[in-house]
Amino acid sequence: MIRHLTVLLAALVLLAGCATDTGPEEDTSTSSAPPTSGPEAAVSPEEARAIAKEAYIYGFPMVDNYRVQYSYFVDKQDPEYKGGWNEVHNTARVYTPDDTAIQTPNSDTPYSSVGADLRVEPLVLTVPPIQQDRYYSLQFVDAYTYNFAYVGSRTTGNGGGKYLLAGPNWQGEKPEGIDEVIRSDTDLALVLYRTQLLGPSDIDEVKKIQAGYQVAPLSVFLNQPSPAPAPAIDFVPPLTPEQQLTSPQFFEILSFVMKYAPTLPQEQQLRDRFATIGIGPDGNFDADALSPQMRTAIESGMADGNAELDAFKKNEIDTGKVTSAQLFGTRQELKDNYLYRMAGAALGIYGNTAAEAIYPNFTNDSAGAPLTG
Repeated sequence: MIRHLTVLLAALVLLAGCATDTGPEEDTSTSSAPPTSGPEAAVSPEEARAIAKEAYIYGFPMVDNYRVQYSYFVDKQDPEYKGGWNEVHNTARVYTPDDTAIQTPNSDTPYSSVGADLRVEPLVLTVPPIQQDRYYSLQFVDAYTYNFAYVGSRTTGNGGGKYLLAGPNWQGEKPEGIDEVIRSDTDLALVLYRTQLLGPSDIDEVKKIQAGYQVAPLSVFLNQPSPAPAPAIDFVPPLTPEQQLTSPQFFEILSFVMKYAPTLPQEQQLRDRFATIGIGPDGNFDADALSPQMRTAIESGMADGNAELDAFKKNEIDTGKVTSAQLFGTRQELKDNYLYRMAGAALGIYGNTAAEAIYPNFTNDSAGAPLTG
């Protein structure tokens, strides 16, 4: 399942060794000094380090997902660019090592994708009838990287249908002609289609099936006037996978992504804690404005998070105590275990739920040497 795993883990080990304790910040304020804003105003460096670790583990999948979606649907200069939002984009070939946006793509299920912007209205996804002996699936992934729904051979069958994908603020009822309403907890979501390729000569059949995957706004489906468009999103440039491991700008990206992930009741206290160091949809986290001491605390918190992931991988995943089956699924299936969710994203973002696929994992050869490549 895991490509580039050895390189990633080596980086995490080095980061774990770099984590340093931070002492209390010296109080140099005077009664005439202007009020302080940002993390320094609310918490000590020790507290900031602990919160940064918690927010890093929580937010890693969201930031990495944003990196992929930016390359797919925003950056027209990126070689991975697919096209605009709310459109089906088909890749009528198998993936190769040159496809680097996702860590572990399949090689025998050509992909299609929809970057779904659900702020204004739902989307209606049309699936054509597909021959019974061919596997296909639509995997619905929210901004947290939870697999919140499936359409496909296993769940809905191969007879085709129409499925309404709605965002968190839609209050409507299922329209006539819709087979199922699927709800996302976030305004921006991803739909990944997999269509089985039965052999090299089968690619034309896959192309025909992909041509039948359609998406349209609900207003178009209902033949009604379109609602007013949502404001254009000023997408911020993402970090590289390497920068995500160490750069405090990680939390600027996380704050941006959280604008499109409304706070869930069970996460209110967590979000409030993040806000004490400026992280959140209304936060003022600015990596360049951090004092040297606070920057060290934030960087150390990130290193602590990476160290916890490395230990989890070594002690739980490598020993078989935890398998990939436990790292992907709905929020309810993962039980808000943010370390599990982080591990899933770090080791193979967009992995399928266990009921949909099994991922054997090998990191060493028969002699015990680490695999490379």
